[in-house]
Amino acid sequence: MDLWQLYIFVAVVENKSFSRAAGAINLSQPTVSNHIKELEDYFQCRLLDRLGKITEPTKAGKILYQYSKKLLALRDQAESALHDFLGRTKGELFIGGSTIPSGYIIPRLIGPFSKQFPDISIELTAGDTLQIVQEIKKGKIELGIVGANIDDPQIKQEKLVADEMKLIVPSNHKWAKKTFIDCSKLFEEKFIAREKGSGTWQSILKSMQTAGFDSKKINASITMGNTVSVIQGILNNVGISILSTIAVRDDIDKGRLKALSVKGLDLNRFFYLTLSKKRTLSPICKKFIEFARLAL
Repeated sequence: MDLWQLYIFVAVVENKSFSRAAGAINLSQPTVSNHIKELEDYFQCRLLDRLGKITEPTKAGKILYQYSKKLLALRDQAESALHDFLGRTKGELFIGGSTIPSGYIIPRLIGPFSKQFPDISIELTAGDTLQIVQEIKKGKIELGIVGANIDDPQIKQEKLVADEMKLIVPSNHKWAKKTFIDCSKLFEEKFIAREKGSGTWQSILKSMQTAGFDSKKINASITMGNTVSVIQGILNNVGISILSTIAVRDDIDKGRLKALSVKGLDLNRFFYLTLSKKRTLSPICKKFIEFARLAL
């Protein structure tokens, strides 16, 4: 057994297929199969079951997968630490962000960070808050920035940057010339909701409940899966919504959308630096966190 075989094994488990794993790591399928057979011979047990087109780990395979991820992560940390010690900071960093951070905050950090550390490659994964948290727990990404405070014993968070949310309406809306609106008025309008995993949407509902309003009574018959879709929906008079002002700054500056404060609602929130409690941070991840704290 060696780390290379474990790397191949992890690829098969995560791709749920020998052929897809082979394509992902640039090996032939027979080569992948041979390495898996050598691992199974070494442990004297079956590690993977082929269930039609899907390959799943056996119970023994699930145990090996968990330890393989830890061993491969430790290898990466060792390489990164030695490169750092020798003054040659290089390696890979896997970051995740919910909609606003992945679209507007993290890209703003990556540019100057990459100039300072040109030998670090960065892969950014976008998803809603719950998806990013799951990817962190699985070990697929090391660091996340999300818009909700998560109650999970495996996750630790810290406030990274403040965000102001406002009611966003099209420029031809009857409220477009107002600077604020009472929260009770929101229940009279058609609202565009976000998917359940959205940190933004959860924050809005929580603010309504805290202010004494029943968030279930809001007329949110339309649900959209990302901020870009919601913005287009508002522009096309599908409905109104509450969004981060970071996401609509350009449309507001160009006069296409208007932003209103909502009287009675606390719409100030934070984006959170999100990490696994179980994982030791790589030197590269530590550098990025230090950079983010200073830059934001």
